[in-house]
Amino acid sequence: MQHQRLLILFLVGVCITITGCGGQEYIVKSKESVENEQTQTPGVTVPPAKEVRADVPYVLTPQPVVDTMLSLAKVNQNDVLYDLGSGDGRIVITAAQKFGARGTGIEIDPQLIKQANANAQSAGVTDKVKFVQQDLFNTDFSNASVVTLYLLPDVNTKLRTKLLSQLKPGTRIVSHDFDMGEWKPDKVVKVQGNDRQHTVYYWTVPKKL
Repeated sequence: MQHQRLLILFLVGVCITITGCGGQEYIVKSKESVENEQTQTPGVTVPPAKEVRADVPYVLTPQPVVDTMLSLAKVNQNDVLYDLGSGDGRIVITAAQKFGARGTGIEIDPQLIKQANANAQSAGVTDKVKFVQQDLFNTDFSNASVVTLYLLPDVNTKLRTKLLSQLKPGTRIVSHDFDMGEWKPDKVVKVQGNDRQHTVYYWTVPKKL
C-alpha cells in the first residue's frame, strides 16, 4: 500500500511538471530565444532583442511632403539636419541626396534603424547620414541647423522647451501635420496628397532673451 501511494504521488508530480494537469504541454521560452531561433544564421551571433516603446505610431511621410518640408526650410549643403522619429530615413536621405546636407535620424525602433541604414546604402549617402537608436527626449541635437518632426501634438508640446533651450537662434524647425501649441509658426503650407491634404508648419528659433 505504501508503495502504491508513492507511485501515485510520483505520477501526479510528473503530470504537474509536464502538462500542468490540464492535458496541455507548457513550453516556456524567452522572447530572446524565440527570436534567435527564427533569425539566427550559422556562424552569426544574434544579440538579445530589446523591448522598445514608441510614444508615436510609425506613419510614412509621403515624398511630396518630405520635399516641401526641406524646401520650406531651405536646406542646403552647409546644413546639419536632425529628424526626430526618422522611421525609414527618407527625410534624412532626401536631404543628403537632393541638397547635400548632413543628417542624423533619431529612432527608437531597431527594425526601422536597420531599414533606414539599408535605404541609405541603396541611395549612396552613407557618408552623409547616420541613424541612432535613441529616445528623442534623451538626445542632444544642439548642433542641428534644421530639425524635422512628424510626431503628435502632445509630444511636440513636450519637446518645445527642449528645442528652444538646445537649438541655436536661427535654427529652422519643420513639422508635418502638427503644430507646437502656443508657439505660433512662421509659415504654414498645405500639401495635397493622394488621399488627403497635409499641413507643414515652419518655425525659426528666436534669439534667446
